[in-house]
Amino acid sequence: MRRLSKFPDYQIHILIKTKDVLEDLLKNDGFDYINILPQVRGNLRLSVAWSVYTRFFLILPIIRKIKPNLLVGTDATIAQLGKLLNINRITITEDDYAVIKMLGNLSYPFTQTILCPQVCDVGRWNNKKIGYDGYMKLGYLHPNVFQIKDDVIKKYKISSKFILIRLSRLNAHHDFGIKGIDNLLLNKIIELSNSFDCQVCICSEGVIPYKYQPYKLNIDPSDLHQILAKATILVSDSQSMSLEAALLGVPSLRYSGFAGKISVLEELEHTYQLTFGIKIGEKATLLKKLEEWLTTLDLQNLFQERRHIMLKDKIDVTAFTTWFIANYPDSASLMKKQREIQNQFETIF
Repeated sequence: MRRLSKFPDYQIHILIKTKDVLEDLLKNDGFDYINILPQVRGNLRLSVAWSVYTRFFLILPIIRKIKPNLLVGTDATIAQLGKLLNINRITITEDDYAVIKMLGNLSYPFTQTILCPQVCDVGRWNNKKIGYDGYMKLGYLHPNVFQIKDDVIKKYKISSKFILIRLSRLNAHHDFGIKGIDNLLLNKIIELSNSFDCQVCICSEGVIPYKYQPYKLNIDPSDLHQILAKATILVSDSQSMSLEAALLGVPSLRYSGFAGKISVLEELEHTYQLTFGIKIGEKATLLKKLEEWLTTLDLQNLFQERRHIMLKDKIDVTAFTTWFIANYPDSASLMKKQREIQNQFETIF
């Protein structure tokens, strides 16, 4: 249980499932939590369905014991159990319905409110959408929350000029059939980076072949965003980290079957020029863009200027979300009637 510092009368209970480094991050930050699914879920569609079914019956007795006033999360079971037990519920997302149809179909019919960036398309559930002028990941990467610490990168002996390569496991429910960076492309990225005297650091969700071990980034998971913020360029097949890089003003090339399909990344690419999406099969385009950026003078300052423009258009998502949750459901009604109420959380430099 954790109390909100600004709202001491509120208690927070955190439920998680095992995913990547989530549990390690919670431990490092000193949060109390309950891990309802310690085993890593399989990659098959049947495994996804079974996981939802299992979570429903594991969370049900916990909710009955805690008796919360509000359920908040990205998990479909939160919406389903809230509906069953008549508890206020908020589903948080930053993905378009077309990308997460399975999760949307399991969540949106049961939730009261879909809290997401204004640019997101939630399909036929638009009447439940509360769109804000920001991105979900600004909740932890907005300059009011995230501060770069120069000493972090020094302890890992990473050079001032380095390419960060992020390889995703691509095993989320919406990743079926999606491909990313293969070994042939990875070899060419490494060769090109080395030709420009750029150190290569590989950050992978899964196990990487032995020949790439010298490039593997071995760090404390809580330091990853500090490393990302200092990267010269990110090359990735992870949509999440590409988005994070854009919010930090780090040039990012994302190579994925999702290129051109995700609204938040499309806005960051076409409105703010903070990332560049490349479709599967267009390897030459990726390598050409990488070389272009490696030869661009003052690349970092250029992207920081673009980030500054983006931030001026967006709100402090942490402050907004805290207000929205603490005042729910009145906050949802206010946002429906008067969207500009969120402007009290605008970014001020």
